[in-house]
Amino acid sequence: MPEPGRLDTVAPLIRRRVAGNRGPFTATGTCTYVVGHGRVAVIDPGPDEAAHLEGLLADLSGETVEAILVTHTHKDHSPGARRLKAATGAPILGCGPHRAARPLGEGEIPALDASADREHHPDRELREGESVTGPGWTLTAIETPGHTMNHLAFAFPEADALFSGDHVMAWSTTVVAPPDGQMRAYMESLDKLRGRGEAVYWPGHGGPVREPARFVRGLAGHRRQREAGIRARLAAGDEHVAAIVAAVYQGLDPRLRGAAALSVFAHLEDLVSRGLVDCEGPPLLHSRYFVASARLDTSSR
Repeated sequence: MPEPGRLDTVAPLIRRRVAGNRGPFTATGTCTYVVGHGRVAVIDPGPDEAAHLEGLLADLSGETVEAILVTHTHKDHSPGARRLKAATGAPILGCGPHRAARPLGEGEIPALDASADREHHPDRELREGESVTGPGWTLTAIETPGHTMNHLAFAFPEADALFSGDHVMAWSTTVVAPPDGQMRAYMESLDKLRGRGEAVYWPGHGGPVREPARFVRGLAGHRRQREAGIRARLAAGDEHVAAIVAAVYQGLDPRLRGAAALSVFAHLEDLVSRGLVDCEGPPLLHSRYFVASARLDTSSR
């Protein structure tokens, strides 16, 4: 696991500095990447943390930041871009402003709203296949919605690598939390990456993803197994997210219970949209859920 506070060379054209925001959702901290030498690109400058940005600027003394790229608008990834732009004049490129997968349901409070960076407005929003270039490097946007709906990965062909943001990480599975995120989009984005051939992924947290095609297949399989477990709990009579979490996440770190509930909710929302699960009213975090064919049997409960 990478340690914060220093700029490490992790590949011939890639350096990494980790922010000091260690935690249960960030591993040892957010990974900021420097691509190239002399005239460089910086990917995900991280949180609005003065020490991290000051250290990065000191590390890059004598070099020129040509572009600042952002994978998505969570506060552990994008706010530092504005601080870095103010210091260097480099444009902010990459993901667009924060957006949700769907409107809020009646009375719904987005659980991860505090983590959304709604002040992010790039100088140029990159779409699928658009590239940014510099001396010896090319970064091409790959749209990977799911964790957030504006999430991008960046392909780096000169290093046979992909900067995967929070979409694919080796240290942990990705949080998918409606309404900001969406399970169907996340699974489709995994399928999209399975068709690519990069040799290594550099994620937003933790160490590199080796053998990424195999790893992504494993992530998709894990999500399918989780879905099967949720459906089994519904068949056994569990009707609420909390009950399902208690059954399928036994021994879970209490600090991660909320994230697990959001993950179960994301699966349930997807199952409802596919007609495999029903619920009372719209699918929300505290709704009652049923196997679709069994809903009529609940009238006597």
